This record gives sequence, structure tokens and C-alpha cells, in this order.
Amino acid sequence: MEVTAQSVWKNCLSFIKDNIQPQAYKTWFEPITAVKLTDNALSIQVPSKFFYEWLEEHYVKILKVALNKELGDRAKLVYVIKMENTYGNKQPFTEKIPSSNRSAVKSQDVDIPLKNKNPELKNPFIIPGIRNVKIESQLNPNYNFENFLEGDSNRLARNAGLAVANKPGGTSFNPLLIFGGVGLGKTHLAHAIGIDIKDKYPEKTVLYISAEKFTQQYIDSVKKNNRNDFIHFYQIIDVLIIDDVQFLSGKTGTQDVFFHIFNHLHQNGKQVILTSDKAPVDMQDIEQRLLSRFKWGLSAELQSPDFETRVSILKNKLYRDGVEMPDDIVDYVAKHIKTNVRELEGAIISLIAQSSFNKKEITISLAKEIVEKFVKNTKREVSIDYIQKVVSDYFQMDVDTLQSKTRKRHIVQARQLAMFFAKKYTKASLASIGSQIGKRDHATVLHACKTVDNLSSTDKQFRKYVEDIAKKLAL
Repeated sequence: MEVTAQSVWKNCLSFIKDNIQPQAYKTWFEPITAVKLTDNALSIQVPSKFFYEWLEEHYVKILKVALNKELGDRAKLVYVIKMENTYGNKQPFTEKIPSSNRSAVKSQDVDIPLKNKNPELKNPFIIPGIRNVKIESQLNPNYNFENFLEGDSNRLARNAGLAVANKPGGTSFNPLLIFGGVGLGKTHLAHAIGIDIKDKYPEKTVLYISAEKFTQQYIDSVKKNNRNDFIHFYQIIDVLIIDDVQFLSGKTGTQDVFFHIFNHLHQNGKQVILTSDKAPVDMQDIEQRLLSRFKWGLSAELQSPDFETRVSILKNKLYRDGVEMPDDIVDYVAKHIKTNVRELEGAIISLIAQSSFNKKEITISLAKEIVEKFVKNTKREVSIDYIQKVVSDYFQMDVDTLQSKTRKRHIVQARQLAMFFAKKYTKASLASIGSQIGKRDHATVLHACKTVDNLSSTDKQFRKYVEDIAKKLAL
């Protein structure tokens, strides 16, 4: 049988695979291809300089043993560093590494392991936790499905998250985009999905990162001229979770690199999970090609929890903290704090703290005192229902009339004003605003907002409507 570069490398891989962890093999050896065999020198192609440095730092001994078994004691290993250009050019390009012969090929005799001047390998992606080939997921174990309680406000998003966790990359929910206002549990749910995947599929590489940090890493990679290492790193992730993806707005370079990473992951059956404070249709300054990909999977909205869900959240929080509290007090807190889960839990924590520090019994009067202070010191988010009531009262009509299909001018204007203020004062998506104000679509809401803007600048009486209602809604 003829000895070729491919046959030698195949035998080496067989030996290596039996002696290292499966995830390490998949990450660091599967991407390598054998390119040439000359006498006792085997040339292998690796995707980046960082890749080469990592092999030399962590696997030089096993490479030496494997190669010596195949080619004898005088075996040599030559690295060819060749990266695919992910920016549209079809031709791959070879990166030159400084070496004595200024060649694009770095030759390393396995008898003399490369001595790294810095014993601690610097990761060019500035992601903490890359040690011993293991990529730390950056997940918070406190954010799990057990303490993410299901209610009408989050049922779709939670169930989609569970489906993704059961079969990452294997459902139609790819990407899964979770969106909603502040404090409704987007980050919690994203972490919960990641944690569940890690439990079910420990061999998968899961990474959680904020869009802000992702952007900063990209900027650093451009400065350090290792953008391709940055891309390669993200392309080896099995489950990528990016929080607050709306942060990419206006950042064309980061959007471009994320576009290529997203395409690679999606095409290779890897799972992408995104969170945002807006639905894709409401995102400004995000490239259309990226927005269209966000819509490939499922966009699931988290809404403000209803009263029953708020009570369940509080009781679950108290149970986890080992605190008992009378039902009437729990109900009081749930009834008066409606905005989001973060404020709800914050209020109950303040109540417990006040009670224990001041050795006071938890009573309704103490709850009232705490809730009043808490709500006063917290920027409140006006609800769409409240906006509709204020606008209806102002124009002396009931909410049903406001939401009706009639085309009478004064009712249409009232409805448009309600939509305008809902967009201004809430984090709800245009689609959500439309569905709550007379079952309209997002295009109607967008048109209403533009009409209000135009009339405010041309019609003095209409401008007074806007100013009066704004005062009534003033936070």
C-alpha cells in the first residue's frame, strides 16, 4: 500500500483520538488536513497562527509520538498556515509568520519542541476561561429553567427554549431570538437554555457573550491584526448565545463579521440564540441581510407577567430563599408592582431586608411602605393598557371605541396617539402594540407614529393634544 501524506496523517489521528478528550480532538484535530509528505517530513495545514501556537503549546508531545510511530525517529512536522478568507474572495490565502527564511510555512522539528517565550498562551479573543482546551461557557448557574416560571407572558419563549435545549441546531428555532422589555427575563432564559444544553450534551461547546463584549473583541482583533483568528474561534462554537444583539446597531464592521460567523454556524447545524430589547422589525441600523437571518428561526416575545404569574414568581423566590411570608402580603406586592420581574424580586428582597435588619414583623403596612419607596425610586414603565385609558379619557370616549374599526377622524387620531405613546413609553414591539390597540399590524403602528410626528409639526391643536397627554403620562 502506497504511503501518502493522507494515509500517514490518518494513522496519526487514529492514535491521537484514542489518547485525548473527544471535544479536544474535534476542536483541534478535525480541522487539520495533510498536504504533503517529503521523505520524513509531513506537512499539515492549519487554519490560523493561533491554531498552530495552540498545538505546539498543548499537543507537541502526542504529535511527536504519533509521527515517530509512522515515520521513525527522524520524523519532522511542517505547519502550513492557511486561512479561508471569509470576506467574499473565493481563494484562500496563506498568512506569513515571521521565521528565519521568511516563508509562509513554519517548519518545526518534533525532536525539538518549540519553546514558548511566554508559558501562558495569550488568547487573542480576550475571552476568559480558555484553559486546557476547555472553553468556559460564561453561563450563570443561577439562571436555570427551574426558577424561570412559566406564565402566559413567556410560554412561547420558554417552550421554544426547552425545544432548543433538547435538540440544539436540530429544530426550526435557529436562530432563536428572545425579545422584550427590561427585566422580563431575556438573559435568564438565554442562560437557562445554555445550562440545559451543557447538562444534556457535555461535549458541546457553549458560549454566552454580550454583543457589547463581542464588539470590543472584534475591535481588538482588528487592532492586533488577528481578525481571522477571531472568526475561527467563533466558528468552532456549537451553541453561541449573544445577549443584547441590538447593541450591534450602526456597527457595520461588527455586523459584517457576525454575518459570516452566523452563516458558518447555521450552515453547519450549530445553534444560535440571540436576545434583544426589540423585535427584528423594530431594529434600527442593522443590515437587512442580518435582519433577514434573524427571521429564519423563531422570534419569541417576553411580555410583562400577569398577576398570577407575578404571585408564582414571588412565592418561588421566597421558597428558594427559605423565607415564609403571608399570602396577603405576597398578593399586595404582586398587585402593586407590575412592570417587570426584576422590580418584583427587588421589592421582595427589600421587604425581607427591612424586616430582618430592623427586626420588624412583615405586615401589610410595612409592605406598603417598602413598595411605595421602591416604586418611587424606580423608573416605571407605563403599560399599553394605561396609555389607552389616559388617551380615551382625554378624548371622552371609552377604550372599546378607541380600539374599534371606525374611520371617524377624531377616533382615528386618538388611536394613533395611543400607538405613538405606546411606542414612546414602552419597550413593546410594534406588532405587540398593534395587537393590543385594536388588533392592528406593525405597519399600522409605524404609520400612526409618522402621522403623529407630522401633525405635531403642522397642526397647533394636534400639538396641544400631544403635550397634554404627555403631561398626564409623565413618569
